[in-house]
Amino acid sequence: MNQAFKAKAMGKTVVLIDDDLYTRDRLQVYLHECGLNVVTFDSTVCARDYLEYESPDIVITDLRSPELSGLELLRAVNQLDNPVPVILMSGIGNVSDVAQALRLGAADYLIKPILDFDVVVHAVDQALNMRLLKQENEAYKARLEAMNQELLHTVQLLERDQQAAKQVQRNLLPITPASYGGMTLSHRILPSLYLSGDFIDYGYIHQRYIAYYLTDVSGHGASSAFVTVWLKQLVRRLFRERQLFQDVHAFKDVPAQLLEVVNRELMQSRFFSHLTSVVGVIDANTREMSYVIAGHLPLPLLITLEGEVEFLEGKGKPVGLFENATWWVNTVKLPKGFQLVIFSDGILETLPDSDLLDKEQRLLAAVKTCVSQEPSSSGVEDTGGRLATTLSLDAIASGLGLELDQEAPDDIAMVLIQDSSLPVGM
Repeated sequence: MNQAFKAKAMGKTVVLIDDDLYTRDRLQVYLHECGLNVVTFDSTVCARDYLEYESPDIVITDLRSPELSGLELLRAVNQLDNPVPVILMSGIGNVSDVAQALRLGAADYLIKPILDFDVVVHAVDQALNMRLLKQENEAYKARLEAMNQELLHTVQLLERDQQAAKQVQRNLLPITPASYGGMTLSHRILPSLYLSGDFIDYGYIHQRYIAYYLTDVSGHGASSAFVTVWLKQLVRRLFRERQLFQDVHAFKDVPAQLLEVVNRELMQSRFFSHLTSVVGVIDANTREMSYVIAGHLPLPLLITLEGEVEFLEGKGKPVGLFENATWWVNTVKLPKGFQLVIFSDGILETLPDSDLLDKEQRLLAAVKTCVSQEPSSSGVEDTGGRLATTLSLDAIASGLGLELDQEAPDDIAMVLIQDSSLPVGM
């Protein structure tokens, strides 16, 4: 006897209906030995009355019955609030009966006499798998429905009026500038339409960890903006429900863990969207930053106090395209007086070059120009010589030839993270 089946069958209930006492008793004994609870009837009418109040896991019934045929019982079971799989048995292998039984949704059709009871066990095993799959699908649909209900109010607001929706999306963004743990974070978003597929969020957790992300949802306008609203709620719920920062040493894994959950939820949704993202966590006590790059370009730019500017390393798959995707976590020790600039890929669309490498070099050069200005009241001076100018998003936009209220060819998002020892001009 298959031990795996016996473990699966433990605690399951089968209703067995057959007016042939010999067949019924033999089947009952065998199924019971397999770990199943067996309830027997010699009448399909009595079984139908039982099924109106009880919900077993499987029904096995003879097709031919003088009162109520197996097909009629199958129809009655299908009309129950919680229908169960039905296996039909018959001593007559009539093709039309088989076809009609399967058309009505019978789990299996067995020919009597049954000489090998393992055939019945196999049919029961398949029916249990079918029932489990159906229950999992229903639970999944219920979870999706709950999520959809949670989003419905926000979605209705967005659909009511684009201008009102734009204000709603702005309200979901974090405060700018915001100071946490000796660091200042600020952001800007230039939507190509009323609504943006780019989104930014950050926060301060346990008075120690600064968590942030910049994401770029595929597409433009309302459909992409809806995904950003969903993402905001999902991420905040994950931080609220999961104890991601309980272990001081495990905070480095948070960006990858977060993306894996978002990827799974996005793959199971019907948004038909994917996204690129930069997700990071900074330990304000140690200045150690762990971050993940999920198909995102350009890479973040790190600026040192001495004015050196370089792209951080990192690569990874976009989110929402590959099942069971994983991401590599990068770590960097942020130097004193650092500035970190993160752009969405919309910034690349504003640059005249056709080649991606040329665009990246032009962007790098433009930021270097911004940080190499002569020190002023907005800069940081030191006896060691000229140091990097303190950046602002306005200064970066101006250096790139952008107007913060202009219509952009693509959504453009910018995040600036700075050591708070540097004064920030907004």
